[in-house]
Amino acid sequence: MKIQRLGTIAAVTTTAALLLTACGGTEDKAADKAADRPTASATSSADAASSSSEFTSLSGTAKQNNAQPKTGDWANSPGKPQKWVQLSAARAGALSPVVVNGAGFTLYRFDNDTAKPSKSTCNDACATTWPPVVVAPGGRIFIDGVRKSDVGVVKRDDGKLQVTIGGWPVYRFNKDLRPGDTNGQGVGGTWFGVTPDGKKAGGGASAPAGSGTKSSVTLSDEKNFGDPSEGLAGTGCQNVGRDNSASSLQASGTVKIWTEKDCKGTSKSVTGNIADLASIGFDNTISSVRFG
Repeated sequence: MKIQRLGTIAAVTTTAALLLTACGGTEDKAADKAADRPTASATSSADAASSSSEFTSLSGTAKQNNAQPKTGDWANSPGKPQKWVQLSAARAGALSPVVVNGAGFTLYRFDNDTAKPSKSTCNDACATTWPPVVVAPGGRIFIDGVRKSDVGVVKRDDGKLQVTIGGWPVYRFNKDLRPGDTNGQGVGGTWFGVTPDGKKAGGGASAPAGSGTKSSVTLSDEKNFGDPSEGLAGTGCQNVGRDNSASSLQASGTVKIWTEKDCKGTSKSVTGNIADLASIGFDNTISSVRFG
């Protein structure tokens, strides 16, 4: 009897131990699964890190940060995502302050865009005339005289990251041929140099006559400013490259268009944008332009 009771006790003890082991394994597996699931706060932190990793802002110029030659803004490739871009408060023509890039070219904002939320509406043919300032994912933005809190990026319709100042997407103008040119100021009454806090340089006015800023005009072969297009800037009379081809134009300030070369024939003074030159009797008839 004694031996039988001892055997029974041993069996009960073994069974209890097995049950405890099984319960402990289940709890451990449940704990492991819980640890694998991200908490709400962990997810939020990851999202914030992803957002901030779109670019890195660094104080100082590209030169001060030892940027490599012939890279970034120095490569002078408007519209192409760069490993770095520079935003510097400066003077260009009659505009002060205005933001320029690392190569000294004036940067602009477009009234048809929005700042809150940031949104670029300049695409396709527009982006050819006004190349957006775009930075490669994870790229650097060197900040010189611009507050870091005013600098950001927005994803364009083509997926590229466009730099913003004060929420406004910023652009180059393809008729600015040299550093310091401000030929885009006041074009169409909607394009203006951008200040270090995102406002319109020059108070949102076209450059005054005699200020040293050249007048400019963009002539497009299609209505509503479609491609192909050509730009003219400077002073005096200039013959167009594609004679009698323009169906729309965008002018900075007032220019005079002529039906014959060397500013002869019938003429008309125009200002701003004309989406259809047929409306003023000049469709496919412009052969020369007079500035100033």
